[in-house]
Amino acid sequence: MITPRRWLGRWLARYLSAPASAASAGSTSKPEALAATLRKGDVLLVEGTSRISSAIKYITQSTWSHAALCFADPVGCSDPVATPVLVEADLNDGVRSVPLSEYCRFHTRICRPVGLTADEIDTVCRYMLERVGHQYDLKNVFDLARYLIRTPPVPQDKRRRLLALGSGDPTRAICSSLIAQAFQSVQYPLLPHVIASSNGEPMSASQRELLHIRHHSLFAPRDFDISPYFRVVKPTLERGFDFRALNWAEPRV
Repeated sequence: MITPRRWLGRWLARYLSAPASAASAGSTSKPEALAATLRKGDVLLVEGTSRISSAIKYITQSTWSHAALCFADPVGCSDPVATPVLVEADLNDGVRSVPLSEYCRFHTRICRPVGLTADEIDTVCRYMLERVGHQYDLKNVFDLARYLIRTPPVPQDKRRRLLALGSGDPTRAICSSLIAQAFQSVQYPLLPHVIASSNGEPMSASQRELLHIRHHSLFAPRDFDISPYFRVVKPTLERGFDFRALNWAEPRV
């Protein structure tokens, strides 16, 4: 039986997942370049255009509003763009696997963990795949919806705490939180636990707020980007970039 709260949650999920505008930042690289570069264990960050993406961007003060984990090397697929190689937590469908074509038209970034063994990467991917079918945390939907109605005047260094949302039900997942849990299953760090800067100078309050966060519920998609333990991989550069091969239009007189 569907309760009124769950019905409202589903309606909100459909509303929030709809595009906020027709405008898009555009794809970062060609689909075939993305498929040739992405590897098993990589985290793909996405700059979404939905209504809920706007709320996440405000809270995290970041370009990135979504994250997905690559669980299979696309280069080994018969159709690397159409074959499901990503696992994610979707607002409507819950935890699911999707192909690269789902995000080829979006601005994306590849974040690659450094130092993991093949067995450890398998463990991270298996953690995610075992949760396929779990539902998105509907309490998180209600909480994020508030920031589309009224933008709260929260100081920038405190907004991160707004991510500590949701019911805590392990069968319901938020995209970045679930991926953080997957990496924590092999004790792989996302952000360092640092008290003072390396030169002995005290850090600002915002830096302490950032570096002390350890619980998976507080991780945002941007944390994979700024983490010192994930390498940013750019398909255009990986395929061999030669600026001399670029064709420039002649300047108009």
